[in-house]
Amino acid sequence: MIVCKSERELGYMRDAGRVVALTHKEVEKAVKPGVTTLELDKIAEDFIIAKGSRPAFKGYNGFPASICSSVNEQVVHGIPSLKKLECGDIISIDIGAEINGFFGDSAVTLPVGDITPEALKLIRVTEEALFKGIKKALKGRRLSDISHAIQSYVEKNGFSVVRDYVGHGIGSKMHEEPQVPNFGPSGRGPRLRPGMTLAIEPMVNEGTHEVETLEDNWTVVTADRKLSAHFEHSIAITDREPEILTKI
Repeated sequence: MIVCKSERELGYMRDAGRVVALTHKEVEKAVKPGVTTLELDKIAEDFIIAKGSRPAFKGYNGFPASICSSVNEQVVHGIPSLKKLECGDIISIDIGAEINGFFGDSAVTLPVGDITPEALKLIRVTEEALFKGIKKALKGRRLSDISHAIQSYVEKNGFSVVRDYVGHGIGSKMHEEPQVPNFGPSGRGPRLRPGMTLAIEPMVNEGTHEVETLEDNWTVVTADRKLSAHFEHSIAITDREPEILTKI
């Protein structure tokens, strides 16, 4: 069942989304060669707690950290560790926060020092694909209009979208109905209605769309070990333009 949120509930989601957005700003300042992803995790956790919020990922289905930190060929769900970032890496950072029983969820991919033009293009196209999808999140449209817009833009630029992992509804649970794929034809799925809240998150690979999960049972990597990028915003459907809840 897809739950449409009341204005009060949307207010809580705005609060959680603002914490997520501010946390991203804090973590981004620390991303540089030599820093460990575990250090980034501590920055995020401390900041979220200081804002009177709760790190939504920590303990979620047993996940051991407050952020997902996915480096280079890692697509999603990378576990923070003592491994240091190196110049030329790219890192996807996914952050969730909960306030008053409601959630915000957002991801960005960042360069570490100077990176290749190809990696820069991958990051740029993935972020642009996210906003192509958000533009289709309008009252009365079909859910798959979002999916189709993302896939079309990604493939036009020579990359592939991950099929095994998708976006999702969000609200009083981190993951709610409906699923929001980043691929497929337009004009399908439920009609979008004001009060629906979605986490739209294209995961885009440099090579094949196929992925594998490592032995830690969390970290997802590209099957060909080429680069992957990930961007995400939590949004609300309104009577007008979609509202991005995880943006300041």
